[in-house]
Amino acid sequence: MLLTGVKKIIAFRLLSPGTSVPSKRFSLGIIRSGCMANGDGNTEGFDMKPKFFGIVAGLALSVMFSAAPATAATYYANLTGDAESSSTGTGFALVTINTNMMTVNVTFSGLTTGTTASHIHCCTASAGTGTAGVATTTPTFVGFPLGVTSGTYNNTLDLTLASSYNPAFVTAEGGSVAAAEAALLLGLATDVAYLNIHTTMFPGGEIRGFLVPTPLPATLPLFATGLGALGLLGWRRKRKAAAIAT
Repeated sequence: MLLTGVKKIIAFRLLSPGTSVPSKRFSLGIIRSGCMANGDGNTEGFDMKPKFFGIVAGLALSVMFSAAPATAATYYANLTGDAESSSTGTGFALVTINTNMMTVNVTFSGLTTGTTASHIHCCTASAGTGTAGVATTTPTFVGFPLGVTSGTYNNTLDLTLASSYNPAFVTAEGGSVAAAEAALLLGLATDVAYLNIHTTMFPGGEIRGFLVPTPLPATLPLFATGLGALGLLGWRRKRKAAAIAT
């Protein structure tokens, strides 16, 4: 829709998780007077006064927080040596799934010796505990910094390609890449997949962490709802006062 007669516009842009590409853009306007044009070019009389702004803003924000693609999900892990070594090294991993693409971000420091590999392992028998075989590319993530005790990593894997997986993981899932993808995504969603970093001193893994879903901050939808409610309350009070005055 196209709004004309705009006095002030506030634009909100919603990014697709894990990308810089906007999936939706919402424009909220305080309208002095004008018209609303439909997609076919027809127009309708439209008059939005400032008293409606809170209502419209609240509704638009609510849409923003519910409009993220269902195929997108983000998982994070705090990497420590608690589960597999005596290392005091630490790290953090963020894994974003957007349709068939998986973006892996890792930062780490304080390792005992140089890195030799890093992977995502899947799928353990119980959530948040146990060990499992390597699910992703072997011998390591492509481009992962090796021979260092600290560093960062960012890479995107196409989950429809066999090269994104350990061949043994694909075989274990019946030899189908599609089945391997489904198993990995299920493992991430059910907390039975972990990311670890291997080093010379700890070839079996020095630090690791189970990947768990990153929740949407609860205060955001609450803020949107509250904004809409305040706008509605203000409008009703002004309407009542106008009725009494007449």
